Amino acid sequence: MTYREALRLGLLKALESDPRVFLMGEDVGAYGGAYAVSKGLYERFGPERIRDTPLSENAFVGAGIGAAMMGMRPIVEVMTINFALLALDQLVHNAATLRHMSGGQISVPLVMRTTSGAGRQLAAQHSHSFEGWFAHIPGIKILAPASVEDAYGMLEFALYDPDPVLIVEYASLFNLEGHLPEKAIPPVNQALVRRAGSSITLVTYGAMVIKALTAAEELASEGISTEVIDLRSLRPLDMATIVTSLTKTHRAVIVDEGWKSGSLAAEIMARIMEEGFYELDAPVERVCTLEVPIPYPRHLEEAAIPQPETIKAAIRRVVAHHV
Repeated sequence: MTYREALRLGLLKALESDPRVFLMGEDVGAYGGAYAVSKGLYERFGPERIRDTPLSENAFVGAGIGAAMMGMRPIVEVMTINFALLALDQLVHNAATLRHMSGGQISVPLVMRTTSGAGRQLAAQHSHSFEGWFAHIPGIKILAPASVEDAYGMLEFALYDPDPVLIVEYASLFNLEGHLPEKAIPPVNQALVRRAGSSITLVTYGAMVIKALTAAEELASEGISTEVIDLRSLRPLDMATIVTSLTKTHRAVIVDEGWKSGSLAAEIMARIMEEGFYELDAPVERVCTLEVPIPYPRHLEEAAIPQPETIKAAIRRVVAHHV
């Protein structure tokens, strides 16, 4: 089972299980989805439940918010997280605030799916990682599936939530293979230790999890035992799992495909200072995308984003540091 197939099965299960669920977005219908995730759903469920939209993210995300307020369970697909910026007004001023502004009388059970990350030579308008920006907003949960199991299972959790949930998928993982879970996945607000270790804690999410695991495997031959934590949820953050790991390793590296300035990595580092400073035996380091628009040429794109080699170099520096 691939990550892409798992996403599609998750959608299929949701549509079959609840008549209030419908999918709307650009090219989700007859075309089968920009990444073929919704392929075949239009033929099965028809245009009422698989709804193609105009190229206006602000308009159709707003329509999804309205449908959610009226008791439906819309899944709104935005082709890339770059385009989701066009719907920030709807998300920040409506979806995230209406429960508060109505004194708890209005719920917005909206699920928005979008795709993030570089590595596909789609240049600067289609390749950035803005999930850290959305994680800044109170009132919205942000999920980042990095495995086939989470690609399949996170949607169900999101649809049960009475408040807005943004699921950030990763096109570079669409061909990742794995197994569907035999039982329900762990709660989505719980980070998972994807690889146990004792030398250093490596915290990451999304497409960077695979690169982190590759780096950790290669460093094992050097005697460096790396514990890899997959955040899974970017808002809320599961700091308890991170701090628990730090009590064992006393060192940390954060890997984030976003830019370094104002990044989610910076927030995690700050919280480590607040909640786990006295566990540290070395300064925390982070590996982020270079402060440039994502280049189009493959060799420049690869140089701009975190890679196993740059992750390994950061880990070696932190492990070698002695207080």
